[in-house]
Order: sequence, then structure tokens, then C-alpha cells
Amino acid sequence: MPKISIVAALADDYAIGYKKKLPWNLPADMKHFKALTTGHTVLMGKRTFESLPNGPLPNRTNIVLTTMLSEGVAEGYFEADSLEDALELCSNADQVFVIGGAAVYKQCLDYVDSMYLTWVHGDFKADTYFPEINFSKWKEVSREDHPADEKNDYPYSFSVYERI
Repeated sequence: MPKISIVAALADDYAIGYKKKLPWNLPADMKHFKALTTGHTVLMGKRTFESLPNGPLPNRTNIVLTTMLSEGVAEGYFEADSLEDALELCSNADQVFVIGGAAVYKQCLDYVDSMYLTWVHGDFKADTYFPEINFSKWKEVSREDHPADEKNDYPYSFSVYERI
């Protein structure tokens, strides 16, 4: 079984989205996300997949969790209609990153070994939120705090949590 991790950017109030987009523009987080996930398997829900501007993420095995499987073969990604089927598709991977959205995060929270969370410090208009985390089950093993700068409009922190 591969190591399964969540990767998410969330505001301090757990906001993760607004109108099917990220509520912020944070290039440093995009770079961090790409460095973490390239060469690995990413698991996401159908709406997250549809929000990707250029289709399947390159240099990654893309698995889309959906209740409506496509007719025929999906181009550049795999589909699963249950978490069990999705995890079966990942069985030969060394590392699987769950990348959203909210329902998929909630469904996977009990299965993941670690979480790579980017905390975006600011107040944002949001309609989608990360599920509540019981931090008594997690230990923060690393944290990097970054101020806002000319490319990133908000201060942010890269935090890694391991299940206790």
C-alpha cells in the first residue's frame, strides 16, 4: 500500500475555494505543490479535475473519483467510482497525494498518513471549506513561515503533519 497524503492550501478558517477556484493567487504554493506531486499519483474529485486549466496534471498519474464514469477510455487519466476502487488503482504507487476537493478530503481523512498543508493567512470570501481536523491525532513535524512578498499577496506557512 502506498503512502497516502493530503495536499491542500487553506485559509486559517479552513476556506479552500470560491466559485470553483482558489480564493487567492499564491505562486509559491503552486511551485510547492508541483515539487511535491510531480512523479507521483494524484487523486481528486471530478470538480477539482474539471477546474484544472490544462486537463490532467503532467508528469503525474491522475485518478479522478467520480460517480459518473466516462463512456469509453478517459484520456490521460483514470477514473474510479469509489474510494476503494481509487485506492486499488493506486496500489502500485509509492506515494499518493489527495488534492481535493472538500468531499474527497473528507472521505480520505481517515486513510491518510500525512498532510501537507499550506496555511494562507488572510480573510477570504469562500464557499468551500476543508473538513475540520482533529489535531489530537496529528503531529506537526515541520513548518516554514513566509511573509507576503512581491509575488505572493498573503503571508503563508507550509506545514507537514504526520498521523500520531
